[in-house]
Amino acid sequence: MMKNSRKLETFFIMEKIMKKQIIAAAVAASVSAVALADVSITGAAKVNYTYSDKEAANTDTNQFKKEMDLKILGKTGDTSVVMNFGGGQFDSTDNAAGGGTINLEDNYLTTKVGDVNLKVGTWDNGNNELRTSARSDGKFAASTSVGGFDLTYNAGDAAADETWVVATSMGPVSVSYEQKQTGETIKASAAMGGVNVKYLGLPTDGAGEDRDYIELSGKVADIAVKVGQANADTNTTISGDSWLGDFEGTGADGAGNSGAYDLDDGNDITGIELSSSVAGNAVTFRNVQVSDDDGSVSKDVSINKIIVTRPLASGATFEFTYTDTDSDVANEDSTVFDLELAVKF
Repeated sequence: MMKNSRKLETFFIMEKIMKKQIIAAAVAASVSAVALADVSITGAAKVNYTYSDKEAANTDTNQFKKEMDLKILGKTGDTSVVMNFGGGQFDSTDNAAGGGTINLEDNYLTTKVGDVNLKVGTWDNGNNELRTSARSDGKFAASTSVGGFDLTYNAGDAAADETWVVATSMGPVSVSYEQKQTGETIKASAAMGGVNVKYLGLPTDGAGEDRDYIELSGKVADIAVKVGQANADTNTTISGDSWLGDFEGTGADGAGNSGAYDLDDGNDITGIELSSSVAGNAVTFRNVQVSDDDGSVSKDVSINKIIVTRPLASGATFEFTYTDTDSDVANEDSTVFDLELAVKF
C-alpha cells in the first residue's frame, strides 16, 4: 500500500508539472504570435482656443476647438493596410456648441506584384500652394521604375482621377509631368549653391484658367528664408492651403469655422517667410500679399502672421499664432489670436 501511495503521489506531481509546461508553451506561443504581427498605431491631437476680432459687423468671437487623428497600419511582407480616422468638435462661448464625429478617412491597401507597386482604396491627394486637397473612393495606382524614370498610372470612380505621371531626376534637378483629362501638373525642384528652387504649374485646357507657383528658399546666417509667388489667370482662383495661407474659400466674414480667406478669380499671392530659433522657441514671421487684377476696384490684402512654437516637458507642443489681416475691401480687416496644445504619439 505504501508503494502504491507513493506511485500515485508521484503521478499527480508529474501531472501538475506537465500541465504547467503545457500552459507555459501556450502562453509563449501566443506571445510569439503577437510579436510576429506587424501592427502599429500612431496619431495626433490638438486643442485650440481662438479669439477673433473682425471688422465685419463689429464682432468678437471666442472659440475652443479640437482635432483628433488616429492611424492604424498593418503589414505583412510587402503588403500593408492603412486606416486613418479623424474627428473634431468645437465649442464656442459666442455660439451654440457644434457636434463632432469620428470618420474613417483614408483607407487603402498597398502591395507589390513583381516590380509594380499597387495601391487601392481611398486617400487624400494633399494640399498644395494652388489647389485644395480632394479625397475620392475606388482609387487605384500602379507605379514602377524603368530606366531612371518613375511611371505611375492613377484611376478612380471619377473620370478626373485617371492620370499618367512620369518623374525623373537629372543631377540636382527633379521633374515630374502628370497628364490629366483637362490639363497637366508640372513639378520641378532643384538645389543650387544653397538655394532651393521649386516650381508647380497647373495648365489647363480652359481659357484663362492656368495657375503656377515658384518658390526660392535657403538660409542666411541662422535664419531660414522662403519666398513664394502664386499666380492665377483671370478665370481661375487659387484655393490652396499651405504656408501662404488657407484659401479654401469658406469666407473671411466669420461664416465658416476653418478661418479660410476667400479669394477671387485672378488674385495673385506673394509671400515671404523668416524662421529661426530664439531661446528654445521656433519663431516664424510671414507676410502675404494678395494682389487683385481688377483695376477698377482695389481688393488688395496684406496678411501678417507671427508663430511661436515651444516643446513642453509634458511631451506636448505649445503654439501661439497672431494673424493680422488688412484688406482694401470694407469690413474684411481682422485680428486673430490662437493658442494651441498639440501632441503626437
